[in-house]
Amino acid sequence: MSTSLSTFAGYGLGLRREHYRDFLDTRVRVDFVEVISENFMVEGGQPRDILRRIRERHPVVLHGVSMSIGSADGLKTEYLRTLKSLADEIEPLFVSDHLSWSRIDRFNSHDLLPVPYTEEALDIVCANIHRAQDVLGRAMLFENPSSYIAFGDAAMTEWEFLDAMSKRTGCGLLLDVNNIFVSATNHGFDAHAYLHGIPADRVRQIHLAGHSEGSELLIDTHDSPVCDEVWALYAKAIALTGPVATMIERDGNIPPLKDLLDELAIARSIGDIDAWARKAVAA
Repeated sequence: MSTSLSTFAGYGLGLRREHYRDFLDTRVRVDFVEVISENFMVEGGQPRDILRRIRERHPVVLHGVSMSIGSADGLKTEYLRTLKSLADEIEPLFVSDHLSWSRIDRFNSHDLLPVPYTEEALDIVCANIHRAQDVLGRAMLFENPSSYIAFGDAAMTEWEFLDAMSKRTGCGLLLDVNNIFVSATNHGFDAHAYLHGIPADRVRQIHLAGHSEGSELLIDTHDSPVCDEVWALYAKAIALTGPVATMIERDGNIPPLKDLLDELAIARSIGDIDAWARKAVAA
């Protein structure tokens, strides 16, 4: 299995049901779309047909939510086989999932639960990533989580864990800038130290999203526009990573497509400004 990571620089949206018709009937100005893998991991049927038709117009990223890469009892063989079948057909830019766990034995939380940042957990995660990549025949991307609790026995920071994980497995990173902001606010760490601590050369995609304010914590709800603080953090991130695939992710309170395209235009402008700044420094 090759661990070489392809590169792609462009701006895209998470494809949601509310906008299927827009993408099928009109030419939407995006460079790629991202879909939730599990929504299309059934042979045949309308969802798969819609994805095939959209794939004719736009490159696609497959983004999973239930691989459960942190599960101590390993990964589900049938899940990996079904995901491979989908990836072989769609030929996505990337296949990604989350640094989290959701399943053990017959229990499934249907949520992205945190992984303790210990050497034991690192061994488990890396073993699972190796198996997933071997079955899929490609290097994957894994997304940094948003978190609301911290484990007292952590042996390393989250960014140190991601660095070690990517070096040991050859996987790439999907950098969710909103998740960094949410977790940094909830736990009191420096978001800029996080950005400088990750291996920027392993980042292949960036997520941008909104969040909600709870009584004591920020909650990663993906139901509102990207806030000013996250835009500022994105500008710092893209200066470190260079041009990578950047997208707006919205899962609740889905607005008209135009609103998301307007947000995406902000990302484009930040990326363009940063490109000019790098050129000026190089000159």
